[in-house]
Amino acid sequence: MTRLRPCRAVLLTIFLTVLLTLASGTAFGQNPGGWYVFRPNQEVRVPELHRLTARSQDLSDVLLTSLDIVFNDPDVCCGRDSALEDRALAANPLSLQEIASKVQGRQLLSDGRPIQITADFLPTGTTVDASYWIISHLRAKHAMLLVWGSHLYVLYGAVFDEDAYSDGSSVNMIHKLLLLDTRYSDSRRTVTFDRDRDDWTKVQGLLLLSAVPQ
Repeated sequence: MTRLRPCRAVLLTIFLTVLLTLASGTAFGQNPGGWYVFRPNQEVRVPELHRLTARSQDLSDVLLTSLDIVFNDPDVCCGRDSALEDRALAANPLSLQEIASKVQGRQLLSDGRPIQITADFLPTGTTVDASYWIISHLRAKHAMLLVWGSHLYVLYGAVFDEDAYSDGSSVNMIHKLLLLDTRYSDSRRTVTFDRDRDDWTKVQGLLLLSAVPQ
């Protein structure tokens, strides 16, 4: 009987180690490329966004305010005499493709300085890994525009699970998208798209915009 005690001690140690690992929310497994780490319920948010509210619930006002938040530069959009206000107003506020076509390219600020606007549109039916695309840009502190159910939102955060592999690659599964509805300044302002509850096919796409000096 005394010979079995060390074995029991080893098994108990292994059991406690696995239990503590699971309790901490991190689990290890194997895949053909090596080990991986499972990190559930990770969250990423774009910090220090301007808390702006549209002057009215008119779609054009909502678009201008949303662009103001995304660019975070009133000289670009959409302060008085900004570079993009007129172009943005010429676009359908619920068509991200049309918004992209109107604002992208070389533009001039009110003081004559040139800037280059880039617009990357991601339709929901694309073969691109949407989870990776969204999370990588949010981590780079870029908010985006999103149209869902005939409403325009600012996408500023996400809740996701992450599988990180030993070869440096990772796979993300988004559960929630964190959105701002600029029509409101109260509790209705923050909206959550829940992949387990809401219909992804009703999301019409995402638009990433950026401005750099030329």
